[in-house]
Amino acid sequence: MTSRHQQLHTRIRETLIALGADGDLVRQRHLPIHPEARCLSCVGTGSDGRDKFLTPATTAAWQAMQDAAREQGVVLLLISAFRSFDYQLALIRGKLAKGRNIGEILAINAPPGCSEHHSGRAVDIGYPGMPPLEEDFETTPAFAWLQRFGADFGFRLSYPRDNRHGYQYEPWHWCFQPQRRPRLTNRAADDASGGSSSVQSSGIPEKS
Repeated sequence: MTSRHQQLHTRIRETLIALGADGDLVRQRHLPIHPEARCLSCVGTGSDGRDKFLTPATTAAWQAMQDAAREQGVVLLLISAFRSFDYQLALIRGKLAKGRNIGEILAINAPPGCSEHHSGRAVDIGYPGMPPLEEDFETTPAFAWLQRFGADFGFRLSYPRDNRHGYQYEPWHWCFQPQRRPRLTNRAADDASGGSSSVQSSGIPEKS
């Protein structure tokens, strides 16, 4: 383990204890650690009217996927993208201040340091007319399209039902996995065509 990762592990443990959670939660739930992305690019404006940021490779993949969906009449709204450690911590503290239980919160929000959003490769996706970050997203044309074509652009659903990490089911949360990105098949291509880490997003109650 590198010095940077060791420092992050220590920071996560200390933060969990300060929040009133078990400092060993990462090991218990097999939670991956996600350092903050060091290089980000603006992917455009999110549904809250604020600029959103992703890694350059994720930005290119997201825009290609969004364009392909649009050509088939399916709108993919960008709800959330990169989030920093401190922003994730502020989300959790805000819920604690409202009287929420830390165990309940950490079934919805990843502990700071464990959110895929830190990596700059995760997106929360919405659909017009649908409340954001709700399970009903799975009933939308957007979710059906993502299930069929998301992998062609390198995106996968991170938290299916009964996932091993103990998070609630999040049909809206998809992560770009460049090492798993397959070559776009002729069928998918035809169908899809109609035949700096200090920046962060805010505005909508965030999850994951």
